[in-house]
Order: sequence, then structure tokens, then C-alpha cells
Amino acid sequence: ATKKIRDGNLDFTLDVDADDEIGQLCQDFEEMRIRLRENADEKIQDDKENKELISNISHDLKTPITAIKGYVEGIMDGVADTPEKMDRYIKTVYNKANDMNVLINELSLYSKIDSNIIPYNFEKININSYFKDCVDEIGADLEQRGMMFSYRNYCAANVMVTADPEQLKRVINNIINNACKYNNKAKGKVGITLTEYDRKVQVAIKDNGIGISKEDLPHIFRRTYRADMSRNSAGGSGLGLSICKKIIEEHGGEIWAESKLRAGTTIFFTLNKVIDQSKEK
Repeated sequence: ATKKIRDGNLDFTLDVDADDEIGQLCQDFEEMRIRLRENADEKIQDDKENKELISNISHDLKTPITAIKGYVEGIMDGVADTPEKMDRYIKTVYNKANDMNVLINELSLYSKIDSNIIPYNFEKININSYFKDCVDEIGADLEQRGMMFSYRNYCAANVMVTADPEQLKRVINNIINNACKYNNKAKGKVGITLTEYDRKVQVAIKDNGIGISKEDLPHIFRRTYRADMSRNSAGGSGLGLSICKKIIEEHGGEIWAESKLRAGTTIFFTLNKVIDQSKEK
């Protein structure tokens, strides 16, 4: 068994019947082999996903670059021969450059989060005050996008949670942006609901967009999820929900989704409440 592991072969089983010290040693050795096998499989999967991610980002960057090149060539060749055309061409180039910037920023952020080099500034925040500020901003933004917005809060006034305000805002914005991006309804809707439990606060962000199939639903928090969907013109690296998952897990919370095709999606996540130890005693 040691020679097999030395040679990189982890695909075997060490069967042991004895209950003595040698038997215990062999059992520990078998558990070590299983752990090494799992680590090796995880590394293979990570490497595969990294390659897919680079391929996806490269593909997505080509689209705006090709558009920018085409419009700039049009300007150079004199195709934009009126002030109106010139204005339209320049605005398109600017928007495509912004799309590229979003892709690069998401990739950079994911790399930092994945490498655990983003410092978290956890603090006690009042969930009601925090979300009141958030929904004021979100409501104005969604109104500009032509989306309807609703907010329900079932938490007591003094509920406190432990969170990094900046990173929590990133999670909310990522989910809201997805809700808008994948909504083809004439009247798009987004709703946020806060629910209080004994030790957690649950946040639910619901939309009435295109929804997600049962087959895809378990995979949406993977970094390469968008590659598994039919590629669409919505743009983005597909890293948004993967970033959300990492941030929420760093907060000690959970994140999951429920969805139905053509009916919409709800993303849930939890935050830990600040518990008054004196009251518990």
C-alpha cells in the first residue's frame, strides 16, 4: 500500500480484519488514502473549473472587443458621417468598454476572495437600519430599469447581525443584478423579504424572471455555471453567485435557491444574529 501511494496510485482499498495495533495502523492508513484520494479529486475538479473559467472569460471578452473594433473602424472609414451616428458609435464603444471592465473586475474580485486575501471588517449592524438604506437605493435603481420593487421586513426593531457591510452589499447587488439581467417579463418584479429566527436572519430576494431548471439549480453557485446554460446576451462572467456563496460562507451563513422555469427565482441567505448572552443565562 505504501509503495502504491508512493507511485501515485490511490485507487485501491486496504482491507483489514485484525483488531490489534497493526489492524488499527492499517485502518488509519486506509483513512489517509481516502483523504488523499478526495483531495486529489478536488484538485482535478478545481483545475478543470479554472480552465473552463478562463475559457469563458476569454470568450466573453472577445464579444465587446470585436464590437469596439468594428465601431472604431466605422469611425475611421467615415461610416459615422453625421453627428448623430458619431454620437451613437462613441456611446456604443463606451458601453462595450464598460462591459469589459465589469468582467475584469469580477474576475479580479473572485481571485482575491478565492485566495482569502480580502480582509473582512465584521461589525454589529442593525438589520433594519442597514436594509432601509439598501432598499432606498435599490428601489431607485430598479425604477430606472423599469422594474417593480417590494420590501417586507418581519424582524424586530432591535435585531443585530454580525456582518461586513461592504461585502454584504456586494451580495445583495449581485443577486439584484442577476434578477434584472435574466428577466424578460413586460413587468419585471423584484422583492426582498427579511425573516427573523432564533439565531439567524433570513434574507429572501425573489424575482419573476426566466427561472432555472431543476437540472441546473444545484449548480448555480459554481463559478462556471453560466457555461452550462445556453450562452445568452446578458453578459457577465457568471461569477456573481459564486462570489455571493463565498462571502456568505465567510459570514458563517448559508445560501441556496428555489426556482421554477418561466416563473422566477428566489435566492435565500442567512446571517447570524448577535445573541445577548445575559438573556440566554
